[in-house]
Amino acid sequence: MPSLLPSTARTLLARTARAQRDGRVPALVAGVVRDGALVWSTGRGEITEPHQDVQYRLGSISKTVTAITVLRLRDEGRLDLDDALDVHLPGTPLGGRTVGQLLSHLAGAGSESPGQWWERAPGTTLEGLGLSAADVVLPAARRFHYSNLGFGLLGELVARARGRSWAEVARDEVLAPLGMTRTTTRPSGRAAQGYAVHPWADAVQVEPEHDAGVMAPAGQLWATATDLARLGAFLLGDTGGVLSPDTLEEMTIPAGIDSSAATWSSYGLGVQVQRVGTDPARPGPVLVGHGGSMPGFLAGLWVDREEGAGALVLANTTSGLDNGLTAALLADLRAAEPRIVDPWTPQSSPVPLELLGPWYWGPSPYVLRAIPGGLLHLGGLGRPGRTSRFRPGPDGTWVGLDGYFAGETLRLDPVALNLATFVFTRTPYDPAAPVPGGVVG
Repeated sequence: MPSLLPSTARTLLARTARAQRDGRVPALVAGVVRDGALVWSTGRGEITEPHQDVQYRLGSISKTVTAITVLRLRDEGRLDLDDALDVHLPGTPLGGRTVGQLLSHLAGAGSESPGQWWERAPGTTLEGLGLSAADVVLPAARRFHYSNLGFGLLGELVARARGRSWAEVARDEVLAPLGMTRTTTRPSGRAAQGYAVHPWADAVQVEPEHDAGVMAPAGQLWATATDLARLGAFLLGDTGGVLSPDTLEEMTIPAGIDSSAATWSSYGLGVQVQRVGTDPARPGPVLVGHGGSMPGFLAGLWVDREEGAGALVLANTTSGLDNGLTAALLADLRAAEPRIVDPWTPQSSPVPLELLGPWYWGPSPYVLRAIPGGLLHLGGLGRPGRTSRFRPGPDGTWVGLDGYFAGETLRLDPVALNLATFVFTRTPYDPAAPVPGGVVG
């Protein structure tokens, strides 16, 4: 295993040790991923060595794997994220909600399945759930509402599309290709026992474990630290051919929030996305990953894609662990061993140089720049403005990647930039070009 500096390792160990003690966690494993590998890990408490090869329940980190199985179907042309659920899984009260809404928790589905609490009772089939109109709790796309039920339905969609169980699809199409051979739907081999710790005494009680049936895609996977580190490397860009880089990028785009804000938390497609930090004047990094909890277990996997690093935590306790431990480990790593970026090198512009530089939308100054990756960037000049990156599109056009103009088409010519009916000109209110806002010079 590649290693960190001894001083960095000690800092991470000290933070992890305190979290295990203060959280009264029977067994805690923590690790750091960098350059696609687990570069540091430790086990605290009643740990069986090697701690990297002991399974823990992942809880809702399973949703990320489920999302990957759905997106593989989309990339194959078998479905569209705008498809109604009824097209692929008919007969549910959520049939009019879309696949994309379910993936991003915007479908208005109930947070849990009906009947007994699915995390503590043996599972059943979709038909056995007996879904009704009561399981639709909000209008579609009205607001974020976390839904385990929604991911149970997505797993059933995958099973029916592939003609075999969701567990088999996840194993064959995601876990095995990524080398996650110690990730299973039930404990296999060396696995931790789940506990609940008494709130007023240092006593523990064994927690149950069972097959969640149709709800398994929402949170049933078990994995080792080594396997979870591989999923972290996936989120950092090493997709192993399981998904394209473009689809991975799509997974990480926040839904329903303004991602230019100083601090925020949102959900993409099967992953949580959050900007950490408390100082609006100095926004912290954006982290991508997922937390997880099941009776007897807590887990977390978060990556800082800008820094090229990730952190993971696996614990066998129902509650008590500081849920900010992974972010704190990443902050420690960033402070102690910041990533050394690649050197700048000259690159040719993807468009003629005379098209770059200042442009005006009415009186507002903007600047068009060529940026690495063959992209263009349009943003305010000297003051805030609507900002977006653009990738090459068909017929010499450019398509917005993010920000206000995401998905919009940019057309360039020496006189004007045409973008979503906005006309950017070389001078404010240029009389030789269409005038934004109908203002007469």
